[in-house]
Amino acid sequence: MPRVNIQPQLAPAASQALLADIGQAFGATPNMFKAVANSPAALQSMWAAFGALGSGTLGARLGEQLAVAIANRNRCEYCLAAHTVLGHKAGVSAEDMAAAQVGKSSDARTVAALAFALKVVEQRARIGDADVASLREVGFGDEQIVEIIAHVALNLFTNTINVALDVPVDFPKIALK
Repeated sequence: MPRVNIQPQLAPAASQALLADIGQAFGATPNMFKAVANSPAALQSMWAAFGALGSGTLGARLGEQLAVAIANRNRCEYCLAAHTVLGHKAGVSAEDMAAAQVGKSSDARTVAALAFALKVVEQRARIGDADVASLREVGFGDEQIVEIIAHVALNLFTNTINVALDVPVDFPKIALK
């Protein structure tokens, strides 16, 4: 049972227009956004971050693979389910999404990005020069390195919201690994 309101009609008036936009974008308003709508500032921040990173240089495919790896590591069933669906919509196969969930891929760039992101999560951003060098070796530049870290931060935000507030999963469930 969620620990905060998830009835959009009870969200503050300042959240209503953005909730309508989110509902239009998804075809329905996901429970996570309903929960976050209790704070118009948090809702605006989250939605803006999704939009900004969605138009970044990493692309939707890698962004969704990063999201499932981070969700699995943080035991966030909500984000794992949601980003698996979004990954499929971005053209990532079920096999590749399942591999990404545990930090694996047949693509060297994806493996490097997943390993780096998971190290940032596990070590609370305490990484070294060699970690950044591993990204550069597969062709990532400064812009992409910063974007990977931004994806980590956004996913930590959403994982924390969903786990802490016990937001009901409204996407097809995926088993944590």
